[in-house]
Formats: sequence, C-alpha cells, structure tokens
Amino acid sequence: MVLESEFRSGCPINLTLEMLGDRWSLLVIRDLMFGNRRRYRELLTQSEEGIASNILADRLKRLVAGGMLGRAPDPSHRQGVIYSLTEPSIRLLPLLVHMGAWGRRHTVASPELSIRAQLLEDGGPPLWEAFMAELRHIHLGARKPERSVFAELTEAYLEAVAAKKA
Repeated sequence: MVLESEFRSGCPINLTLEMLGDRWSLLVIRDLMFGNRRRYRELLTQSEEGIASNILADRLKRLVAGGMLGRAPDPSHRQGVIYSLTEPSIRLLPLLVHMGAWGRRHTVASPELSIRAQLLEDGGPPLWEAFMAELRHIHLGARKPERSVFAELTEAYLEAVAAKKA
C-alpha cells in the first residue's frame, strides 16, 4: 500500500486519479476485463489504441505495485507472465460501465466497440454483479458462476463486427 504522504491530497477523487488517471492504465484494465488479454504480448498487439511497448511495461509495473493487477509465472512459457485483475480492479467495473455510457452519449463511439457498454448499461447492477462474479472466477479462482456474461458480451461484440462487415 502506498503511503498517504506520496499523494497530492487525501481526496478520494485525487487518489483514484493518481492511481488510474492516465489513459493507458484504465485501458490495460479494460483489456484484461473485456478482452481477457492476460499476457504482455496480447496486451501489446491486440490493443485497439496501439500502446507502445515501453508504456505498457511501465503501466503493468505500476498497476502491479499499486495492487490493481496480480502477476504470476506463465506455466506454458518459461519466461512468460500472466496478469490477473485483483478485487480492487474488478470493482472498477461500475465505473467503466458509466464511462462507456457517457462515451456512447457524448462522443462518436463505434457501434461494435459500444455494444458491450450498451449491454452492461441496459443490464444494470444485477448484470454488473454477475460479470464481477465471473471475473473473480477467471482472475481470482473463485467458484465458477452458471452464467457467462463474458461469453454474452463477446458474442454481441462479434455479431456487431460481422454486421459492420456485411
């Protein structure tokens, strides 16, 4: 845990911004949450925004140090690492839903990249809780829920991508 004296103030909004305030930190968390990208190479090559390797390495290091991500050896690759969401980052889901809803209303967001935000907004807190339970299963080893919100969101996204191509 970081000491209070290391921050500009003890204001909870300031503290959140100091932890997550740059755009890349939230996008890395988004990619782990919605894309299940858990390895460095996946995060680097599959990001829609094209994050630079040095920035990605720095953000991963900061997110792990801040307790937002876990880091474990990859059993399938001797030198690889698997990143996992922690409980504090999973609890960011409602904030990301609200950010997605705001972006859908006030920007020119693409339909295919908006569909997950729309479904989560429409589903409200019950859907968010179901998705967070599934994220706890995927990232923290909790019991597997019966419903796969991740699969539903992925299917809707793939359908939106296919409709754009048609």
